[in-house]
Amino acid sequence: MNPSSDRRQITGFSNPTVKYLRSLRDKKHRKAAGKFLAEGLRLLTDARECGHVPEILVMASGRDPHPLLDALESDVTAAGGEVIETTPDILGKITGKANPQAVAGVFAEFDTSLASLDRSAAPIWLVAQALRDPGNLGTMLRTGDAVGAGGLILIDDCADPFSVEAVRASMGAVFTQKLARARWDEFLPWLRTGPGQLVAASLRDAVPYRGAPYQAPCFILVGNESQGLPEEYEAACDLRVTMPMRGRADSLNAAMAGAVLAYEVLAELEG
Repeated sequence: MNPSSDRRQITGFSNPTVKYLRSLRDKKHRKAAGKFLAEGLRLLTDARECGHVPEILVMASGRDPHPLLDALESDVTAAGGEVIETTPDILGKITGKANPQAVAGVFAEFDTSLASLDRSAAPIWLVAQALRDPGNLGTMLRTGDAVGAGGLILIDDCADPFSVEAVRASMGAVFTQKLARARWDEFLPWLRTGPGQLVAASLRDAVPYRGAPYQAPCFILVGNESQGLPEEYEAACDLRVTMPMRGRADSLNAAMAGAVLAYEVLAELEG
C-alpha cells in the first residue's frame, strides 16, 4: 500500500489539529496534554532508534524524499500513530520557526520521577539546580550523551526540558538521556539511600578539579546561571572542586562548567 494514502492532508491555518499542535509550544498546554514537540529528521530518527516513535508525524509538502523519513512514517503507521502532510508555512506556525525543518513529531512526555532512575546504569549523572535557560538545559543533555552519563536530574524550578527550545538544543539527547525532576528535599534523601557521590564546582573548601577523588556513580551538580548554588546545597556535597580562571571572567557558563567537570570525572574514573 502506498504510505501517502494513510496521510491526512491539512491546508488551513485554522484547522483544530494545527491549533492543538501549536499549543504544545506553551508549557501549560504541554503539561495538560502530557505531550511535546520535536522537529527535524535527524532528531526524530535518533528518537526512533532509541525506541521513541512519535504519536503524530507532521511532514511538509514538497520536501525531498529520504529513506529515513520513509522508515519513520512506516513505524508511526505501524504503531497506530497519525501521519499528517501540510504546507511548509503551516509547519512553521506549528514549530514557531520561519524556516522550519521538513518534519516534526508529537511525543508523549517521559516518566521524570526519581524512582524511574537506575543509578547503577552509568558512572556519571548530571544534576542541574534552578537552570533557567532552555539552551543550557539542552547543552547539558548533549554533554550527558557525549560522556555516557545516565541522565540529567533537574532540581527545583528549572526550565522545561520538553519545551521546543530545549528539545531543539539537545540535538536528540533528550531521547538518549534519562530525565528526572525533583525538589532538593526530595533529591538529597533519594541520593543518600544508595551509592552516589555528589560533586559541585565551588570556592568553599574546594580542591583542584583535576585529579580530585571522584567516585562512581558521580553526580555532578551545577547551579543557577546567575546565582550559582545555594550555600546549603554546596555544604551537602561530598566533594567541592574548583576550576582555575585564567582571564578576567570569574566563572564559566553553567552548562560549560558542567561539561568541563564531566570530562574530567570521566577521565579520572576511566584512568
